[in-house]
Amino acid sequence: MSRTKMKAFAIMMASALALTLAACNNGQSASPGNSGEPSKGTATKDVTITFQNINPDPSTPSYKMIKQIVGQYEQDHPHVKIELDSLNTDQQKLKLKTQAAAKEVPDITIVNPAAQMKPFVDAGLLAPLNDVADKEGLKDTFQNGLLNYYSFDDKLYAFPDGNNIEVVFYNKELFKQAGIQKLPTTFDELITTVKTLKAKGITPIAIGEKDSWTGSLLFMNILLRTNEGPNFLNDVLDGKKTFNDPAFVEAVDAFQELVQAGAFPDGATSIDYNAGGNIFKTGKAAMYIMGTWETGSIDASSVAGKVGAFQFPTVNGKGDVNEYVIAPGSAFAVSANSEHLQETKDFLHYFIKEMPKIQFDLKNAIGSGQKMKGDLKEAGYSELAISLNELFKNVKGGDLAFDNTMNPAIAQAHLSSIQNLFVQKEDSAQVAKEHQNTFEANK
Repeated sequence: MSRTKMKAFAIMMASALALTLAACNNGQSASPGNSGEPSKGTATKDVTITFQNINPDPSTPSYKMIKQIVGQYEQDHPHVKIELDSLNTDQQKLKLKTQAAAKEVPDITIVNPAAQMKPFVDAGLLAPLNDVADKEGLKDTFQNGLLNYYSFDDKLYAFPDGNNIEVVFYNKELFKQAGIQKLPTTFDELITTVKTLKAKGITPIAIGEKDSWTGSLLFMNILLRTNEGPNFLNDVLDGKKTFNDPAFVEAVDAFQELVQAGAFPDGATSIDYNAGGNIFKTGKAAMYIMGTWETGSIDASSVAGKVGAFQFPTVNGKGDVNEYVIAPGSAFAVSANSEHLQETKDFLHYFIKEMPKIQFDLKNAIGSGQKMKGDLKEAGYSELAISLNELFKNVKGGDLAFDNTMNPAIAQAHLSSIQNLFVQKEDSAQVAKEHQNTFEANK
């Protein structure tokens, strides 16, 4: 991703991402009956649309959002059945790779922005969605610039479900139980906090590292700090830096310090993303370093009202806490080979148009990629959600995830390398060298 794009993205995050909730017809989307009518010329034959998604947990607002919109649509369009295929993130990625190899992509599937989705676009597996975006001004419901991360050669291939920053969620009761009175603002203080919690028998940081992106996302926070700002990976791509750079080596050392301090649950690499998150949401871990998309789910869990959030600390005196690992959301794409392409596009248009209102009503609007209107406090949002909304207002920019920046071969080697650090300590210079070798072999 170019520096120009990153700069534009930083501006977008700072000015538009905050839930000023500033447009979308008073929080009300178009009526279901209007937004989802079959397009002219579309026959009302019985069809089944397969909708692959990454929301398998019935307790989460995102799961409820999908079920609610699908239920509405099927009621209004009795000739259409939406068949949900709900998977964990890594399960979905793996299944989609297999389906893509056989050119049997589901009618609707999930892709990630930029580098992660480009191979699917290059292979001609995804249908351009500009016509869907243009219908009834749907594209204007998104934050300015966000759809660029899902567009190639002026063709839009997916609609994102959010636009988030990564923060440290913490359980106030467990911090109090451990006698911790000050939130960590430096990495050294974070290590001390981890050791204090560990000594009290409390799991310090929840994680599900079986889905290897989780550890990488946390690692990118550290690299953002040791690099003293964004764009380390872009500088590698531009040939201005290598993975042997001291900033990368320092980040590996710091990450390993966290592991060695006992920050994570035993057997973290055998716990998937949802189970890892539930360790925190059931009050069994004190911290959860994750994207703000988890806010609604946390507020719907048994730790609701007990959770606060803080910015990832500086590392060795480096970094700006108002710079974040930024996550344009996973996104809904349509198979170019769908047997029911028009019906699928009609449903997706309805789904995307309904999503902001349903998400707001479910108190799951923090990190939304679409503009919404409403008062969080009046709508009964939690103190946690309102405090995170304030953080969005001061975002200075940041980095995308590793696998949204590097090509899949390099990204997979990185994910495996970071995952391995959970089970054994490695020489940081060697880790950096292996990253560089993989990069040079696959660039």
